[in-house]
Amino acid sequence: MGAGTMPSLAVTDLAVGGMTCAACVRRVEKKLAGLDGVKASVNLATGSARVSHPADISPLRLVAAVEQAGYTARLPGPETGRGREDDERSDAERVERQRLAIVALLSLPVIVLSMVPSLQFRDWQWLCLMLAAPVALWGAWPFHARAVRGARYGTATMDSLVSLGVAAAFAWSVYALFLGGAGRAGMRMPFTLVPSGSDGVAHLYLEAAVGVPLFVLTGRLLEARARRGTGAALRSLARLGAKDVSVREGRVERRVPIEDLTVGDSFLVRPGERVATDGVVVEGSSAVDQALVTGESEPVEVGPGERVTGGAVNMGGRLLVRATSVGADTQLARIARSVADAQAGKARVQRLADSVAGVFVPVVLALAVTTLGFWLGAGAGAQAAVTACVAVLVVACPCALGLATPTALLAATGRGAQLGVLVTGPRALEGLRHIDTVVLDKTGTLTSGHMSVAAVTSVPDGPARDEVLRLAAAVEDASEHPVGRAITAHAARVPADGTPPAVRDFEAIPGFGVRGRVAERLVEVRTVTADLPDVLVDALRSAEEAAHTAVQVRVDGAPVALIAVGDVVRAGSYRAVDRLRRLGVRPVLATGDREAPARAVAARLAIGTVHAACSPEDKAALVAALRAEGHRVAVVGDGVNDAAALASADLGIAMGAGTDVAIGAADVTLVRGDIEALADAVRLARATLATIRTNLVWAFGYNVVTVPLAMVGLLDPMLAAAAMSVSSVLVVANSLRLRTWQPVPAAARRTHQTRQRARSDR
Repeated sequence: MGAGTMPSLAVTDLAVGGMTCAACVRRVEKKLAGLDGVKASVNLATGSARVSHPADISPLRLVAAVEQAGYTARLPGPETGRGREDDERSDAERVERQRLAIVALLSLPVIVLSMVPSLQFRDWQWLCLMLAAPVALWGAWPFHARAVRGARYGTATMDSLVSLGVAAAFAWSVYALFLGGAGRAGMRMPFTLVPSGSDGVAHLYLEAAVGVPLFVLTGRLLEARARRGTGAALRSLARLGAKDVSVREGRVERRVPIEDLTVGDSFLVRPGERVATDGVVVEGSSAVDQALVTGESEPVEVGPGERVTGGAVNMGGRLLVRATSVGADTQLARIARSVADAQAGKARVQRLADSVAGVFVPVVLALAVTTLGFWLGAGAGAQAAVTACVAVLVVACPCALGLATPTALLAATGRGAQLGVLVTGPRALEGLRHIDTVVLDKTGTLTSGHMSVAAVTSVPDGPARDEVLRLAAAVEDASEHPVGRAITAHAARVPADGTPPAVRDFEAIPGFGVRGRVAERLVEVRTVTADLPDVLVDALRSAEEAAHTAVQVRVDGAPVALIAVGDVVRAGSYRAVDRLRRLGVRPVLATGDREAPARAVAARLAIGTVHAACSPEDKAALVAALRAEGHRVAVVGDGVNDAAALASADLGIAMGAGTDVAIGAADVTLVRGDIEALADAVRLARATLATIRTNLVWAFGYNVVTVPLAMVGLLDPMLAAAAMSVSSVLVVANSLRLRTWQPVPAAARRTHQTRQRARSDR
């Protein structure tokens, strides 16, 4: 390799099995990092590892490294797709449910007899031993097997703690029964929540030997179900894709698997069906529901020439669509890939938790030995020493630490995808949480990005407004000018009886406009002249203030209307800017457009700081200046000219309808193309990090409180097992709340919906 030449890097995803706690995560990452040039991020919640490695290190070598750490690993491939992984996960869960049912059936009589002295009949202890032995050996076998495998590779995890705890409790009980006098007929054993300090050995811990596996297995099962719930959004995205599609070739229609669809093929979408892939409508018109793909709350009307997204549901008419992208290139596939990438990452706080967990288990083992030695050295009974030692082993579990962040990220990124917000990873969420300034592009971000009719003003004694539009559209229908296309598109949405009027003697005059005869009347759509009635002069003044382009409509030589055309502000921009301001985020407008249009848009949205006529370099310099002042800056844009600013900001945010360059440079993509989604993203990020903080406080606080209690003999081993299991379940359940997170409070949402209905009625 030549001097200064950097080795090429590759990224490999691995499915890692056998991990049960944050200590496992730390072991796998450390083992992979032991290979030269390898960096790994392991996720406990998803059971996956994302590994960046030199290209000359084969993926099989990475698998071998994970296996050397005592875990299983495999490379995902076509034969191990998400469907198969789900099936395997379901099979494993079914086996665990069966194991738990048998363990519960055997354990409950042991726990009841041990805790209720009045139920202890003659030789009850021997029955308990017969019931407890299968639980301690077979029921807890997964813990024993993983503990032995870890010891063979020089690692200790949560399974090591559980295995040692169960083995110690069962071994002590066997010793007490056969050699310590606990096996005598008629023996009664009192039960207390606080372990006894008696010197005798006639005390059994069979209830701990069965209770620990029972509670830990129960907690694992509940935890697995909850963790599966946090990833439900990603699985629902995967299910949105169609399995087959009706392709039309000439007049022939045939049903083919979705894998056989190619770019350029035309396919049919009937009412109620999902759009098979991204494409352009060739024939037909309908409303499509894109809520599950882009987060759009209302169905969108589409017709010939308009784009549709794969996974959207056809609500009405029959559509013929030409495929423009298939497979991994579709928007749905990109969304699923982005969500999966985000869920594979780690927040800074999680890396701290993993580092703590990496040394946690060895420390706990040392504390357990110290506790045993202290109690024996202090003259306490062997049973009290064993009780305290077992309680320390069982209660100290780093599971909650390992689950605190990834489960919250799983739920949040999935919920964000449902709302039309894609984040690239934890860094983006952390950045969203702290931004205080957002630099907004104008065209395509705050505005629609294309010319449309903003206002139509007609003279009182002339043709009606709708009639003026029909006449103007009839003449402009033959024009290719952007103003003409805007007028034609606007007129098409106006209800009309009969067929559109035809135009004769059409003429397009550069610098003037267009004219032609419609129903024997000479209709001109042209530049504004000085001989306008007062009502049209007022309309012209309003159009100029809004930086719109105005054209006049003349019929048989007389001015009858003024049409203002411009890039109109998106409906959601008003509410979005207001919500950002309420969240403490200052909006700044930076656009390459002229001063007048920029000032007009800023005035309508109450944005105080405006930078117009900005080049891409000017935007990047503006971002650098704001950051130098101490601001945390986010940039929102959709074009190539925004890419430099997006990349240089603390956080880059791209509009989903923007260019690939802008999206590639961004940390967050607003899929639904609505700037209001930015306010949703900020609030979701804040809710997510608040949830992570709560999880970590609980996870750390739980161990800080319970380990000392166990060491001083104030925690029964069985209760310790229950507490340990509950801690993990609580952390995951807290993260699950993000799945139902709403962008705005319920009351505000109802008010907004009422206003929307009122506007529709008008």
